[in-house]
Amino acid sequence: MTTTSPRSARTVPGDGPARPGLLRPVRTATRYAVRHGLPAVYLARAARRGDPVGRLLREPESREDPYDLYEQLRARGLLSPSALGPVTTSHAVATEVLRSDAAGVGWDRSQAPALVRWALRFGDELDATGVAEPPSMLVTDPPDHTRLRRLVSRAFTPRATLAAEPMVQRTAETLLDRLAGRDDVVDLVGAYAAQLPVLVIADLLAVPAERREDFLRWGAAAAATLDPGLPLRRYVAAERALRAMHAFLRGHFARLRRDPGEDLVSRLVTLPGDEALTERELHATVMLLLGAGFETTVNLLGNAVVLLDAHRDQWDALRADPAGWDGAVEEVLRSDSPVQLTGRSIVRDTEVAGIGLPAGTRVTLLLGAANRDPAVFDDPARFDVTRANARDHLAFSGGIHYCLGAGLARLEGAVGLRVLSEHFPRLRVAGRPVRRDLQTLRGFETLPVRLR
Repeated sequence: MTTTSPRSARTVPGDGPARPGLLRPVRTATRYAVRHGLPAVYLARAARRGDPVGRLLREPESREDPYDLYEQLRARGLLSPSALGPVTTSHAVATEVLRSDAAGVGWDRSQAPALVRWALRFGDELDATGVAEPPSMLVTDPPDHTRLRRLVSRAFTPRATLAAEPMVQRTAETLLDRLAGRDDVVDLVGAYAAQLPVLVIADLLAVPAERREDFLRWGAAAAATLDPGLPLRRYVAAERALRAMHAFLRGHFARLRRDPGEDLVSRLVTLPGDEALTERELHATVMLLLGAGFETTVNLLGNAVVLLDAHRDQWDALRADPAGWDGAVEEVLRSDSPVQLTGRSIVRDTEVAGIGLPAGTRVTLLLGAANRDPAVFDDPARFDVTRANARDHLAFSGGIHYCLGAGLARLEGAVGLRVLSEHFPRLRVAGRPVRRDLQTLRGFETLPVRLR
């Protein structure tokens, strides 16, 4: 592999580590106010007025079980007004918006009020940046999105995913072997569902497996910042974890520049010349890969176990015919999607579902509702692992922002569930699983089970 000097990554102001000082708490407060404080006040007010999106994002009961609210919204039409702009539960409309070149993931900061623009500049700091801020691919449009995605896509091709299957199986078996003697109640999230994908992505990105508990903590913090309107205490805790993650990445990049391997991060830190990423792009890209690399699978595995526990006949049928696990994963993704919603900004005047949308409109796409659209899925509330068109779901988004690691998540889900069923065929949920206090991502914080 061609190597470059440690200066190969281009730098821009604000890329380096920030030194603690009197301004740090002021900048933290400024970041919180713009990114979460003001949205929290706005959404709470909207929820009190009965706004459906405000309720969805602020009411604990709506976050716990959003599906009744989704159906109320569906009854209002293909595009329903809300405090955040038009919202859709329609599979067809969501697909159209996701694939439209008139809709982007970024937003034009120049259109924001002058005070907000100042606050964004003042509070800007690499070490406090999460996965929902530029230049993360989640919120970056072409041409930058195209350039960044091209650099990492080779690690997630179907061939690369297939090559990872033996390692995923070995990892799953090792984790479950450690639980073989347990007769007490086990938290399946902490003991297995979270461990499996974090060990897999750690291997892919050449990060030490012994740091997996750190990655889980950092990833949870990064994921929390996807929800608007976090409480101040939670935001401060998330920023503290983000700073620790950025500090680790800075050292990790330095090690790989000195001694690069064949892994994805080594390729990114040693890109030559004009291809080289800025430090901010490096941090944003690898942080997204780390977080997204296990967040979806953690939620997928937990949601699957709870659904299959409630449909025991389907668990038994899958044990008898393991070839069905791929289809089961698709039905879990459709029925209780790990990613429940996303948004797009209209970049030029356009029309969606016969409705004119001017440039600057923000459209909220309720993916969890689109995946239960009766126009696409018969009896959509019914969980059926043999559903023929389950793979038509939008759980991995669509268009140019289709989830890069979808193939890996599917593999981890199918292998992880199959191996779990082989090791512990009588596994049952024991007690009340606790949902994560998030709306964008849907999964379990804890999932108590008895293995025998």
